[in-house]
Amino acid sequence: MAEVPNLVPALPELFLALSIMALLIFGVFQKGALADEDVKSSRLISYLGILVLVLAGLLETTLTGTRLVTFSNMFVSDPFAVFCKVLVLIGSALAIVISQGFIERHHMARFEYPILIVFATLGMMLMISANDLISLYLGLEMQSLALYVIAAFQRDDTRSTEAGLKYFVLGAVASGMLLYGSSLIYGFTGTTNFDKLATVFHAGGGVNIGVIFGIVFILAGLAFKVSAVPFHMWTPDVYEGAPTPITAFFSVAPKIAALALFIRVMVGPFGGLLAEWQQIVVFVSVASMVLGAFAAINQTNIKRLMAYSSIGHVGYALIGLAVGNQAGVRGMLIYLAIYLFMNLGTFGCILCMRRGDRMVEGINDLAGLGKTHPMLALAVGIFMFSMAGIPPLAGFFGKLYIFLAAIEAKLYALAVIGVLSSVVAAFYYLRIVQLVYFSDPEEALDRPVSRDLGLVITATGLIIVLFFVYPTPILSGAAAAAAALFPG
Repeated sequence: MAEVPNLVPALPELFLALSIMALLIFGVFQKGALADEDVKSSRLISYLGILVLVLAGLLETTLTGTRLVTFSNMFVSDPFAVFCKVLVLIGSALAIVISQGFIERHHMARFEYPILIVFATLGMMLMISANDLISLYLGLEMQSLALYVIAAFQRDDTRSTEAGLKYFVLGAVASGMLLYGSSLIYGFTGTTNFDKLATVFHAGGGVNIGVIFGIVFILAGLAFKVSAVPFHMWTPDVYEGAPTPITAFFSVAPKIAALALFIRVMVGPFGGLLAEWQQIVVFVSVASMVLGAFAAINQTNIKRLMAYSSIGHVGYALIGLAVGNQAGVRGMLIYLAIYLFMNLGTFGCILCMRRGDRMVEGINDLAGLGKTHPMLALAVGIFMFSMAGIPPLAGFFGKLYIFLAAIEAKLYALAVIGVLSSVVAAFYYLRIVQLVYFSDPEEALDRPVSRDLGLVITATGLIIVLFFVYPTPILSGAAAAAAALFPG
């Protein structure tokens, strides 16, 4: 009789999976009970979805401190997984919160929407805890399939449909590259398990050229998922075409999960081959920072600007991976935690950009916001200054830890390029602040900011402003998470 696996490490995932099935059944019956009242059904399922994500987060925090492996060594729970999963759960829950008003106004209020976000979150959590190339792929595809549907969720909008289709086609290509790389690794080593691969590569000796090719294909597949250059081509179009709250979700939770997976794969099984893959990550990091800084300068659509900004931020985060040691991973995790709140707050402000029943996305539509909506203008200013890395806001400390790790590892050129691209990128962030405070409004935006949006913008803004007062939770959590990957 087969032995029952230890289910404790995967309790949050099992809870999410069961909750998704329960929400689906409940949503169907609720919709029937409420006749055509899709809005009420969607709102109720959204609140339940947020509750499920919060409870999963609380369950996750009970697993801190130890490394637990289960399901034939294919699933691992350790402080690194816990830290990254909590960030993903926060990002997903806040994405549902800021979506509610938008999906109701744009007739997208269907109960499947929050369930798809929770389903994608389950895939992200499986990715983060993957301890095998096969479980990695399963988690990645579970996330991706839900994201393709969400991108095209606004079915009556051609831009949204186009965004979903582009994401699907290019995502399938990236998945194929990842699978091909995984098959090469298996063919030349005889295993797909991360622990066994780490043992093989840490033993030293010559590395087969086939393994190098496998790592390159895996890097290419993962670079697509984090929208790093040169695999970024889908990002501006999908960010612009997808409904704004969905773009907000794409920019945080899936990105953090994919970067966590990047760390898990490169530092774990391939940690002994740092010299072989470091130069590739350095190139991808530099290219992402430079393109993110220069390509955003001429953008007039704020969602496209945020897409290029996101590519730049991935470049900064990858500096930590290029360093390849505990300090680098710690800096990367601190950066991701701060990026989560900066980006969600910024998209919260973008969701307030509307006139009547239509959203406006032009950067020039923010002109004179300081005169017409002073509190919203203050929030925009805070998030833009933080993204530019201006002290004492949290964004400055995120970049500080990343650049310090690079300097300590003697990657001086990488740190210098990072600082210079930050200076260039500061131009388009500060241009928005200049428009907000020093330009005259042509046509004012609608005054009311919904309570949900107001709460998210206020909470994320306070975290960004007051981070330097009490940074301990993020710093100590990131330090423990990084230490879990470097037990020696």
